[in-house]
Amino acid sequence: MSGKRALVVVLVIVVVLVVVRGIMIIGSPSEERTRRMDARRTSDLQQISLSIGVYHMRHQQMPASLEELAREPGFTNVARDPVTDRPYGYRMVDANSYQLCGTFDRETGDGGFWAHGVGEQCFTLNLKQAAP
Repeated sequence: MSGKRALVVVLVIVVVLVVVRGIMIIGSPSEERTRRMDARRTSDLQQISLSIGVYHMRHQQMPASLEELAREPGFTNVARDPVTDRPYGYRMVDANSYQLCGTFDRETGDGGFWAHGVGEQCFTLNLKQAAP
């Protein structure tokens, strides 16, 4: 094998190893997309929660549904799941508490309020407490 050919083979091996190592560290493109979609779902639920708080301040009650929230001026774009395009879950628990639900593809590693497992996850929020 000539010197140039050996150099090309070594460079190809190095490039392949770097690409494989990069995928191992950051995950495959599909894993990254899944991570981004779950982050978007969490962000959407947080935004809906803020909108419910504003609605409550205006009307002294919670909206009966997310559709009702969407009819409120300024809230016409109540988010839907970025993959399925289905509405997020919402239900009133009592006069001051409600649940927001979303379906997630991955489990989070943190222990914060919005931490979630795989599948449908519901978060109970209380209007009398500061938003998480």
